[in-house]
Amino acid sequence: MKLPPGKIPIDLLKEVVFKNLGAPRSEVRLGPAAGIDGAILDVGNKQVIVSMDPITGAVERIGWEAINVNANDVATFGVEPAFFFSCILLPENADSKIVETISGQMHHAAKELGIAIVGGHCESTPGLANPIVVGCTMGLTEKGKYVTAAGAKPGDKLILTKSAGIEGTAILASDREEQLKKNFPTAILENAKGFFSQVSVVKDALTAYRVGGVHAMHDPTEGGILNGIHEMADAAELGVRVFEDKILVEPETAKICRYYEIDPLQLISSGALLIAADPQATEKIVDSLCKERIYADVIGEFNLNPNKRILVHADESAEMLPRPTSDHLWLALTR
Repeated sequence: MKLPPGKIPIDLLKEVVFKNLGAPRSEVRLGPAAGIDGAILDVGNKQVIVSMDPITGAVERIGWEAINVNANDVATFGVEPAFFFSCILLPENADSKIVETISGQMHHAAKELGIAIVGGHCESTPGLANPIVVGCTMGLTEKGKYVTAAGAKPGDKLILTKSAGIEGTAILASDREEQLKKNFPTAILENAKGFFSQVSVVKDALTAYRVGGVHAMHDPTEGGILNGIHEMADAAELGVRVFEDKILVEPETAKICRYYEIDPLQLISSGALLIAADPQATEKIVDSLCKERIYADVIGEFNLNPNKRILVHADESAEMLPRPTSDHLWLALTR
């Protein structure tokens, strides 16, 4: 079986990866599971949220991305990210300047979020064309003071912050700037590159969690908004009805996606946050996010039937919610 670029298929995770987890330990409160981007470990009277992610498709801001993308996964538990480990893999002919650049980016991003960089590894690796940074972030919380991506309940409203394809738009505008500037005004590309400033969902997640009524949160990364919704529904074993016209797609994203003939809803969307919330709390959550100048809207609702995952179009026609086989960033980068 040849694997597509990006995350491996969920069936392979369940049939192979999740069956090879080493020795069981009593401290593991939550281990690997479909749709859940972190583990929960018991440590004394507290719990530690731990998450890990690589940055492979971004070059210009790889250190900055590593901090923010990993911090996002911990924040979706409603927990403040606190500690960061990194594994930096560099191409064979890399020089000391790239180490300085990546380290500096990580320092500034971590300082902004109040995260301490506490360890890791850095090496020159044979066979690499571009640098890769694998990050691991941890956060501490009181026992039981968290939510997971698996917590959605039937009838919960699905809230989305910000817009679709945030990270993918910024990556394409930066890494394919020479190609795109032949077809787009400079202002559009500069705005698109500026989307990097929206990649953190730490503020989004902690704001929503503090309101109350949040049952689950998830940041849609690879596979975009559609894959993020599927991952939440998979984790909770639920169905979902999504209204396409409620999902914000910024003009810069729409234009770049049209150029590459890709779907903005299947483009890596770090910076957006999916929230499953009690219907009674939904309005207050959205209002609180808006007061923090974070755009948010209700885009759907969870239901009891896992086989009933529907995408409703603006013309009221409907189809089964598409499940991405690969992030559309990879498609765009080959064109």
